[in-house]
Amino acid sequence: MSFPAAVPASVPLARREGLRVFVRGLQVQAGIGVYDHEHGRLQTLVIDVTLDLGPAEVHGLADTINYETVATACRRIVAEGHVGLVETFAERLALDCLLDPRVLGVTVRIEKPGALEAAAAAGCELTYRR
Repeated sequence: MSFPAAVPASVPLARREGLRVFVRGLQVQAGIGVYDHEHGRLQTLVIDVTLDLGPAEVHGLADTINYETVATACRRIVAEGHVGLVETFAERLALDCLLDPRVLGVTVRIEKPGALEAAAAAGCELTYRR
């Protein structure tokens, strides 16, 4: 059994099982919601994204996912116009992340603060895997 060069010889049983890249707490102002009072105004969404890259070795930025690509995808979805459901927003974002063949799986969690009185947030979380 051979080991990647990054594993020191003093750790003979170690093997890389997975790499996850994440963005947490990304806030965007989006036109979102199904109710009449939600149209024509922006609301805050708090977005968490976790990208599963498998056991990928990273030696430079070209070997991984730049965090900014997640933020850019979020801004692009916002710019496309009003979205009815946070579930729809999450699905669009997840599928956009999967356009990169290095991404083996993606989990998107979206919170909509203020959506439910007496709750810190309401929202959804979804996961896609190849």
